Amino acid sequence: MDINKTTEGLLPSPTPAEENTPEYKSGFVNIVGNPNVGKSTLMNDLVGERISIITSKAQTTRHRIMGIVNAPYYQIVFSDTPGVLKPKYKMQEGMLAFSQGALTDADILLYVTDVVEDPTKNDDFLAKVAKEKIPVLLVINKIDLLKGQTELEAIVNRWRELLPSAEIFPTSAKEHFNVSELMKRIVELLPVGEPYFGKDALTDKPARFFVTEIIREKILLNYDKEVPYSTEVIVEKFEEKENSIHIMAVIYVERDSQKGILIGRQGSMLKRVGTEARKDIEKFFGKSVFLELFVKVEPNWRNRESKLRQFGYIE
Repeated sequence: MDINKTTEGLLPSPTPAEENTPEYKSGFVNIVGNPNVGKSTLMNDLVGERISIITSKAQTTRHRIMGIVNAPYYQIVFSDTPGVLKPKYKMQEGMLAFSQGALTDADILLYVTDVVEDPTKNDDFLAKVAKEKIPVLLVINKIDLLKGQTELEAIVNRWRELLPSAEIFPTSAKEHFNVSELMKRIVELLPVGEPYFGKDALTDKPARFFVTEIIREKILLNYDKEVPYSTEVIVEKFEEKENSIHIMAVIYVERDSQKGILIGRQGSMLKRVGTEARKDIEKFFGKSVFLELFVKVEPNWRNRESKLRQFGYIE
């Protein structure tokens, strides 16, 4: 039976615009790599919004954070993941699990490195990336630090040996160099499929999560040594009104001495953190914010499974 003849005259002929309409594409693009190579900066640039916090310190990202890009004919679900490391605490085991999990559910993998790190660092994780059957895009970030083309060519050749099947994109996420070309290639590689989230979705995380991340960023920026890495932030109250938000957050530390450092003389340091965090939270939500911060001691929380489950490191 000729189906075209059978339906002839019953169905309207497609217009040229309909014939040229591309198929809708969607997919998960997971960003992995070692600490401090610029994964969060890159994702924020690709998404066009400040989803992940950024500092110069290692282990800034602790959770897997999604940033969603919606366009008329595609949806990209980016995932920023913690830097790959050898765990010293149960908390870091959870962080590593987020990174390893990103290898199992991606449609496209972005492996991010930079021009200064040792390519053999965490080579067992790199070996898993080399075995991937999905498209792998190797992003060599921070090329603005190089002096010339010869240095870049040497780095590219080294990575071609380590990840021979990957497509290589030298970039500078900070300077937005070559990020548009990377985005173009990601769209080309997306599989055909329906969207996973609503067209207005920006992330999978709730509002409270971004409050905790902003506060934690200010702690990372204002304190040195072990204090920033021994803290966790939990929002206990998030009361939103039309033009304002009342937030009450608790900063957990592991020792009394850390609590003293965090609070500072006559509360000066905690006040600084609160002021800086409040300004960014107001910018993020577009509302005035009343922020209350408290500090509590929770001994050895980084190795306690019950606390790690409460804090979202173990599902």
